[in-house]
Amino acid sequence: MSKKTLNQANLEKLGAETLAALVMDLVQGSAALQRRARMELSAAQGPGEVAADLRKRFASLRRSTAYVGWRKYKGLVKDLQGLLAMIESQVAPQDPNEAFELLWSFLQLAPSIHGRTDDSNGAIGGVMSDAVEMIADLSPVMAKDRTALAERILEAVAEAGYGEFDGIIPATADALGHDGLEHLKEITVAWADAPLTEHELAQYDGIGIGIGIRPSAADSARRQKQATRSIILADIADAQGDVDAYMARYSDEQLTYGTIAPDVARRLLDAGRTEEAFDIITRARAAEEGKPFRMFRYDLDAVYEDCLERQGKTEALKGHLWATFEQTLSVSCLRKYLKLLPDFDDIEAEEAALDFAEAYPQLVAAIGFLVEWPAHARTARVVIARADDLDGDAYLTLTTAADALTAEHPLAATLLRRAMVLDTLSGGKSKRYRYAARHLAECQSCDAAIETYGAYPNHAQFLETLRQEHGRKHGFWRLVEA
Repeated sequence: MSKKTLNQANLEKLGAETLAALVMDLVQGSAALQRRARMELSAAQGPGEVAADLRKRFASLRRSTAYVGWRKYKGLVKDLQGLLAMIESQVAPQDPNEAFELLWSFLQLAPSIHGRTDDSNGAIGGVMSDAVEMIADLSPVMAKDRTALAERILEAVAEAGYGEFDGIIPATADALGHDGLEHLKEITVAWADAPLTEHELAQYDGIGIGIGIRPSAADSARRQKQATRSIILADIADAQGDVDAYMARYSDEQLTYGTIAPDVARRLLDAGRTEEAFDIITRARAAEEGKPFRMFRYDLDAVYEDCLERQGKTEALKGHLWATFEQTLSVSCLRKYLKLLPDFDDIEAEEAALDFAEAYPQLVAAIGFLVEWPAHARTARVVIARADDLDGDAYLTLTTAADALTAEHPLAATLLRRAMVLDTLSGGKSKRYRYAARHLAECQSCDAAIETYGAYPNHAQFLETLRQEHGRKHGFWRLVEA
């Protein structure tokens, strides 16, 4: 390796004096780099100095009112990540209690930060989640008054407006211990049942103004308190391994909801209560029958399959897996089904399943399954035979399939890409022009490898037809000719 390569080893050879001068040059004009350098200097003095500097930075962030636009957004996220890294590396190893206090203060920055930026991509929320995970790592070695910690947690969760304290109860379960969790349960129930305060009412005053609806502030506040109560008690029940307490938050009807039953049944399974789990999941699946999108309730099916397996109901499990495969072309269901069959029977069953998939009415689903399996020769055969039925708008599946087929089945890959090109141009979808131009270029690349196009026009003929029918889409052709 060259001695001029920019790496840590070569830089260390420059010596402290040269590196110090270099750092001073680099940080000039960059507030973020200057803060980082000062933090590193504080770290050399011990965790107390680092903690003091971190609190100063927290105070600065809390006071700031300037809106953070998209140009500065990444810088803010990086700054927040750097603060967490400093807590993790410089404070937590030597003083976990101080690290916890810093992380708690960090989470309390959420309202001031979220209130002046757009976190639609969730990066800031992700940093807050990282802070909660760090608290979870510290929890077993923290020394905190359990009663006081429980009260802090209730206040934080009740006031959190941006989900910054989501997961804080599981994260602090070790530090709370049995007594802390019980105290948290007691004060949560008392808080939820207490009369509404002026502060709680003020948070919901005026909701609905301007849209013709103005629900009672008291009703909104009560609903929110009961929802928060339910979440806290559920987290406590999980931390204590109390499945019955977790279930108690739901009515019998709610336990049939496809959004609730899988979580409850999974907890029952983990507790060894298979029959109860099976009963809940069976009733939920029955309630879901006939509803739109039933095929997408994979979480229900997954728990149901685990119940059947625990109960030794192999034939019922096989029947369920095959039926689900027939409905959805689920790769995972077919793989589970084949594993339950005796040797050699699975080979015959696999061929039958692939034949079924080839004839599946929903062509895009068939292509997606056959590519994922993988069965590329079958995929190519389906595409060539049913090319006129291709939905070019299903560009995610078709692009994946085309990329997979290009090397060995260039004609099928070309037909897939043509479908996407035609869908884009026929629909006037100008935002996709650059993708369509790339697909057309890939068709050109495959042309030499295609021995015969059969009943389909060759590349030159296809291109000529495109020019005749879509010659006025100048934005597309500029990209093609670029």
